[in-house]
Amino acid sequence: MTDEVKRVRPDHEKIGSANKTGSVRPDKIKNGKTAKKKDGNSIPAAAGDGAGIDSDRFEPILTDGATEIEVPLSGESIHALKTYAALLKEWNEKMNLTGIVDDSGIALKHFVDSLTLIPQLRKEREALKTDSLSVIDVGTGAGFPGIPLKVAMPSLHVTLLDSLRKRISFLLTVCEQLGLTDIEAVHFRAEDAGRSRQYREKFDVATARAVAPLRVLCEYCLPFVRVGGIFLSMKGNVGDEVKEAEKAIITLGGTVESQISFTLPGTDMNRTIIVIRKIRPTPGKYPRTAGKPEKEPIL
Repeated sequence: MTDEVKRVRPDHEKIGSANKTGSVRPDKIKNGKTAKKKDGNSIPAAAGDGAGIDSDRFEPILTDGATEIEVPLSGESIHALKTYAALLKEWNEKMNLTGIVDDSGIALKHFVDSLTLIPQLRKEREALKTDSLSVIDVGTGAGFPGIPLKVAMPSLHVTLLDSLRKRISFLLTVCEQLGLTDIEAVHFRAEDAGRSRQYREKFDVATARAVAPLRVLCEYCLPFVRVGGIFLSMKGNVGDEVKEAEKAIITLGGTVESQISFTLPGTDMNRTIIVIRKIRPTPGKYPRTAGKPEKEPIL
C-alpha cells in the first residue's frame, strides 16, 4: 500500500495505511516546541489570527453549535479555532487535508462535531476524580477530534497519531500557532505504535473519527487504552457495526458500555459515539502487522 488513502467521506480520514518508508522514528511536538524537518529548516508559520475566515458566518455557527451540545467556548477558544480554520484552508491548497473548505462547514462538521466528545470526557474525568486525562487521537488526519478537544479542554494531555509525515508538518504548525502545550504529534502507524511500550496501554482515552469498520478500529485503538480506560469511536449511522464487532471487542479486551446517538446541531446528520470500556489487557499478538486488521478483520 502507499500513502494514498481512499476517502469514503471527505470530512473523515481513514487510518492504518502504510507509508512508503515503513516504520519510522516518531516526530513529536511537546510543550509548544517545534520539530525540525529533515533539511533542518523550521516548519513554516502560516496564517494567524484567522485571516481569510468570515467571522460573521464562522463564529455564530461555532458558538451556537457548541452551546447546543453544552460545550460553551471562551473568546480565547473561539479565536484559536478561527486561526486553526485559516491554517486548514491555507494548507489544504497544497496538500489534501479535507474536502470541507467552506467556513460554515469547517465550524460545524469539523469543530462542533469534534467537540461532541467533550461531555463524555467530562464524565470520565469526574469518575476518575482527576484534573486531566491522557488522550490519543488515532488516525488524526488534520487534527480531528484531537486539537479541538485540546482547545476546549486545555487540561487534556493529547497525542495526535498519524501515518503520513506531511500531515504531521501541518499539525506541528497548528500547535505552534495556537500556542498549545502538553500535546504531541507523532508520525507512526497505529499497528506499530500499538506494540510500542511507549504507547501501549498508556492512555485513559483513545479516540477515532476515522472511516473504517468498528471491528478494524478496535484493533487499531484498544491496544493504546489502559485497563479501565475507554475507546470513543465517532460514527454516523452505525447499522450493524457494533454487532459485527462483538468478537473483536471481546478479543481485544473491551466491552461496549454505551452508544450515544444524536443529530449534529443545525443539520440532519446522524451521529453515534460508541463507548468501549477496556476491561482486560489486549493480548500480545494485537495489533497485527500493517494491513492485517483491515484485510483479515477479527470475525
